[in-house]
Amino acid sequence: MMNNKKNKRYKYLIFTLVTCLVIIVTIAIVIKSITQAIIPQITFLGEVNFPTGLKFKNTEIGGLSGIIYNADKQIYYAISDDRSSKAPARFYTLKIDLESEKISEETVTFIDVITLLNEISQPFPPLSIDPEGITFTGTHLFISSEGDRKRQIQPFIKEFSLAGKQLRNLPLPEKFLIQADSGIRNNLALENLTITPSKKYLFTATENALVQDGAEASVTAGSPCRILQYDLIKSQPEKEFLYITEPITSTSNNLGGFKTNGLVELIALDDTHLLSLERSFSLDTGNTIKLFQVDLSDADNIQQINSLNSKLTNISPVQKELLLDLSNLELISDNIEGMTFGPRLADGRRSLILISDNNFNPLQVTQVLIFTTNL
Repeated sequence: MMNNKKNKRYKYLIFTLVTCLVIIVTIAIVIKSITQAIIPQITFLGEVNFPTGLKFKNTEIGGLSGIIYNADKQIYYAISDDRSSKAPARFYTLKIDLESEKISEETVTFIDVITLLNEISQPFPPLSIDPEGITFTGTHLFISSEGDRKRQIQPFIKEFSLAGKQLRNLPLPEKFLIQADSGIRNNLALENLTITPSKKYLFTATENALVQDGAEASVTAGSPCRILQYDLIKSQPEKEFLYITEPITSTSNNLGGFKTNGLVELIALDDTHLLSLERSFSLDTGNTIKLFQVDLSDADNIQQINSLNSKLTNISPVQKELLLDLSNLELISDNIEGMTFGPRLADGRRSLILISDNNFNPLQVTQVLIFTTNL
């Protein structure tokens, strides 16, 4: 009788242990699955380069500082930052064929070039515009211009038709406008644009701090940028957030030589999460390109703060997490400034396209980098 009771207890103990083990293994598998699903994975597929000086339809291809994808037409729009100097201000349409497993020179094809027209339906006069950011509403394009502080030309965000006709203007908060002691810095202004998948919001950001907000990025410190959120239904700016760039990547802190780092591109993942692209350049290290995931959820709305000087320690900035440092890849990055999601590939992953602004410099190229991601 006692032996039977011991056997029952033993069997119960074994059953309990096996059940617990099964539960533990199941939980581990679920946790691993969830973790794999949420950890961003970015895989480099290849690059396509175009030499500076390449002519297309009586224009020189170059200065491509922003790119966006039209899924319905399966084409891309890339904005040139030519200030109507080499040809009238314009954007290009491109095809990027990702059906082939191999990336080659034929992967990227320029299809057309469209001239931007001002409010009187004329091409922008030379030096009157510095187009940098571009995004797609589903029917039209928004394009940002950095303006020109030296020439007292204000920045703007305007909506254009796909034929280049100007449709409307989004108002900029006064703190961004060029004034004696405030406003955007020259060539460090509205470099980026993105619209949320919900179509509710448009985001843009300064590449570095406004004059009244703090210093430009240095080797020892980043620069306090402002992310500006628009309500697209009301066509009004409604929030601003503090984004602090990384310091300039450089092995030398001497004063000689050009150095910079800035927030050059944004992609909206949803209404409160973005991808940000920072481009650092110094003569000793070249271009350093870093991709971050940005969370606005717990960041303070700084819309009512006209100057961030002496207030930074009391402000909660956006949170950002490094996803990719292109320095870790076996490639030499050019001046990457544009980024967009492309189509989903056969395996379900999304394509991610990066493009460079060659500054119309014969020592540089127009570089198209192609990735896949589970973002």
